[in-house]
Amino acid sequence: MNVTVSILITAVFFALSGCSSSLAPKPDPRLTKECVILLHGLARTSESMVPLATQLQAQGYRVVNINYPSREFPIATLAQKAIPPALAQCRAGAAQKIHFVTHSLGGILLRQYLHTHTIPELTRVVMLAPPNKGSEIVDHLKDLPPFAWLNGPAGEELGTDASALPRRLGAVDFDLGVIAGTTSINLLLSLYLPNPDDGKVSVESTKIDGMRDFIALPVSHPFIMKDKNTIAQVIHFLTQGKFLHTPDR
Repeated sequence: MNVTVSILITAVFFALSGCSSSLAPKPDPRLTKECVILLHGLARTSESMVPLATQLQAQGYRVVNINYPSREFPIATLAQKAIPPALAQCRAGAAQKIHFVTHSLGGILLRQYLHTHTIPELTRVVMLAPPNKGSEIVDHLKDLPPFAWLNGPAGEELGTDASALPRRLGAVDFDLGVIAGTTSINLLLSLYLPNPDDGKVSVESTKIDGMRDFIALPVSHPFIMKDKNTIAQVIHFLTQGKFLHTPDR
């Protein structure tokens, strides 16, 4: 066989079989032992976190995008249903570092879990639009029958008074970055909130004593986890331990 033809056939074979390692994208080797657990928000599912999961996987992280029945149980029960199985998946892959990225209620689940448990591998956490001080919407609407039907017992626990669960959990003692939204697409609900807000939670209510960094972005509560700038900030915090602050933010 002609030598040139033989070389061409060999090259085509390796290209089609995916064995050309020089062309295949490689994950960052520093991240192969790092696992990121994603916790979605109230009345959402893990599908809402897929764009974020995809980008994190592209960076080389192992991602556990957990689903939990957010409208069916109180927060303490949800935390026990969601977090231990997610940790087990990370540990099954021999993760040396475990991070969390949460949306809304997911952040309160993590705070609740850490209130009574420790996670030795816990490294960094990013919370997206968390009601860390509760939401005034709950204060005003929780006694209306449609609210309980739409949001379940966990939603009813997210008020702002001193006895509400988010207030009782206290300061955080882990490496936390918080991203708040400043754009609302629900102007009716925004009437119950101090400005600025994202339509569900005020910027001020996302903050918590002990957090390492904070940034506010022009995004709304339902879409903050899918926003490309948010995702870029999440990745920056997980890798650098801080957000990428620019002069106008």
